[in-house]
Amino acid sequence: MKKVIMLIPLGLLFLTTLKPVFAESFGYNLHVNTDIASILEDPVDDQDVKLTGYLIKKVSSDKYIFKSGDKQIRVEIDNHVFPKQQFDENTLITILGEVEKDFLQSPEIDVDVIEITNP
Repeated sequence: MKKVIMLIPLGLLFLTTLKPVFAESFGYNLHVNTDIASILEDPVDDQDVKLTGYLIKKVSSDKYIFKSGDKQIRVEIDNHVFPKQQFDENTLITILGEVEKDFLQSPEIDVDVIEITNP
């Protein structure tokens, strides 16, 4: 009985140390980049990003130019990601996604979520 009682706190301690590992493996990265300049300067493939700015130009079927401050970056947005509410280049939005860094190409953001910040 004493062994069981001693194992319960050890088990709980073990589970609390695993929490960050599980969180990261399911895409809940604690280090989210929010700055286009740092992404362009030192892109890290698959790094989570959260950027607020404007979708200013469509360059192909699923590629757009996103602007935040005085910096711009290419983003890839699949049709199913767009919100039901329409918006234009003057609408402030927040995008969530990951950095894609392909060999010999400038980095881009693969967008998972678009949130309209001001309708």
